This record gives sequence, structure tokens and C-alpha cells, in this order.
Amino acid sequence: MIVSMTGFGRSKAEKDKYSVTVEIKAVNHRFLEFNIRMPRQLFVIEDRIKKKISEQVTRGRIEVFVTLEGSGNFSSKVNVDWQLLDEYVQSIKAIQEKYQLENPISLQDILIREDFVSFDEDHAGNAEIEALVLDAIDDAAKQLKSMRVIEGNVLASDIHNQLHILSKKVISLREYAPSVVRLYTKKLRSRMEEFANGQIDEARLVNEIAIFADKADINEELTRLHSHIDQFQKIMKLDEPVGRKMDFLLQEMNREVNTIGSKANDSNIAREVVEMKSLLEKMKEQVQNIE
Repeated sequence: MIVSMTGFGRSKAEKDKYSVTVEIKAVNHRFLEFNIRMPRQLFVIEDRIKKKISEQVTRGRIEVFVTLEGSGNFSSKVNVDWQLLDEYVQSIKAIQEKYQLENPISLQDILIREDFVSFDEDHAGNAEIEALVLDAIDDAAKQLKSMRVIEGNVLASDIHNQLHILSKKVISLREYAPSVVRLYTKKLRSRMEEFANGQIDEARLVNEIAIFADKADINEELTRLHSHIDQFQKIMKLDEPVGRKMDFLLQEMNREVNTIGSKANDSNIAREVVEMKSLLEKMKEQVQNIE
């Protein structure tokens, strides 16, 4: 099954005094990458959010936006390191006495130091909010997957058409290729007769034709190209991420087509090679967006 890497999902969940809105956008990327924007109080469940989304997608750049109304009611607690604060205050007093300094210690001097005072979320008290967020994430991720599948079907249809045309061209080239040697033989014989007054060295003619036929032989490349096309068609039917496999096969197909172009000393084959490369380029553009 072909799945696109682009898509969008949106979900809203409400319970009591809380309201959560989640939006997930996805674009193509070599790997699975997350960019999550949400209230600081939800950072503790970031890994769980990624896991939820990973159940639906395996590749792509995923942007997640979480907005929360009623977040002011998050449960928090203040932690004070009294021992460290006592030592700090005593040290300041000692410095003041030793150097006869009169500036008093202010509350601001203490609060700006995270060493002494810190604020922690009471996650046990926020479990209800976190569960609400994860439910919305799960729903949005499923919507995202559904859109990616729909777009993937469109991509698969287009790629299938391009692949069908490419396959027909391979068959056509296989049928046409032998005529290249026959045409070369005819031209070479004509030239030899022209320059040798009709006296042809048959042994030399056969040798020249054999050398040309060996250099211009594209049967091996066409066989491999046909095999790659067959593999590509099978991969498209797999129920797993196939984007990387398809990309690799396209590279191999392009390599064979380039070799055909460099070996074939024929204008008709050269024209077909240009069209085949155009088909492969179109397929590559589509495959770049497949999971």
C-alpha cells in the first residue's frame, strides 16, 4: 500500500473545564522527525505524544501544535532547598560583616536563583489533562494517516501509469534493437563497396560487424530494466513503508537507461532513452513523497 508523507489532522477534546486542540501537519523527510509546540506543562508527556503519532506514521517531518484552554488550573508545587538557602544567606552575612557592606539581601536575590527555588508540576494531579491531550493526539494522528493513505492512492495511480509506459518502451526496444546491427551491416557493406570498387573483404566486414554488435548490444541492460520494473510493481503491493525501496530501484533503472543511451548508436533508441529518462524523473518526484 502506497502512503504519502504529506497530510493533516485536527482534533478537539473537551472535558469539564478543559479544552484541548491538536493539529498535526506532515511533509516529506528522509526520516521521522518531530517538531512539537505545546504548553510547558505538557513537556512531561512529549515522549508519549511521539509514540502515539509513531503508531500511525513511520517517515516524514511531523509538526504538532497543542493548545490548551484552562491550563491555568495545572497543579504545581514549589520546592525550596532550605539547606542551600541557609548556607547562602549565612555566607552573604559573613561577607557583609567582613567587608562592612550594608546592602541587605532582597527576596529578588533569592527568587532569581533556580538553585534555591524551583517550580514542579504535580503530574499526579494533572493526569486528567494529560489523558485528554493524548486522546486528541491519537485522533488527529489517525486523521493524518487517513489523509496520507488517500493521497498515497493518487500517487500510486500516477506512478503505475508511468511504469506501464516505461514497460512498453522496454518491450519496444527489445524488438527494435536487432535492427540496429542489420542497418549498420547494410551501411558498412555499402561504404566498403564504394571505396573498394565492389571488392569486399568479407572477413574484415564480419569482424567489424561483430565489434559493433558487441558494443551496441543492450539486451543485458533491457533484461535488468525489465526485472527492476517487475520488482517495482511487487513493492507497490507491499503493506509496509516502501518509499526508500522504490527510490533505490529508480536509481538502478536510471543507471540502466543511461547505459543504453551510451551504447546505442541509433537515433531512434536515443529518442526513446530521452523519453524513458523523463518518465523516471516524473516517478522520482512522486516517490520522494512516499513513506
